[in-house]
Amino acid sequence: MRSTIAPKNARTRNDYWRDLIQQQAASGQSVSAFCAQRGLTEQSLYYWKKRLNKEAPVNFALVTTDRFVSTQSAPLELEFNGGQRLRIPCGVDATTLRTVLAVLRERA
Repeated sequence: MRSTIAPKNARTRNDYWRDLIQQQAASGQSVSAFCAQRGLTEQSLYYWKKRLNKEAPVNFALVTTDRFVSTQSAPLELEFNGGQRLRIPCGVDATTLRTVLAVLRERA
């Protein structure tokens, strides 16, 4: 078990919490169990997760629209740095799109 005392340096502290958040996600444990095992409060983990998500920019390599889009394809396509593409059809639910983008941001 590693120390749960966060470093004083802001950059190092951000890295420390980013690492803990990634460990929790990969652990398969609930936030409650993960925090209890490490002597952390759930509120601290959620606070840092929210704080770091605000700081993390979403980087897209390219955003394109095609004037000659057929009715069967998406009018907007996001191409990510890794070459993946997200096609967004007309009428997509805004809440769903925000959720998808939030998940992609977390995995970046």
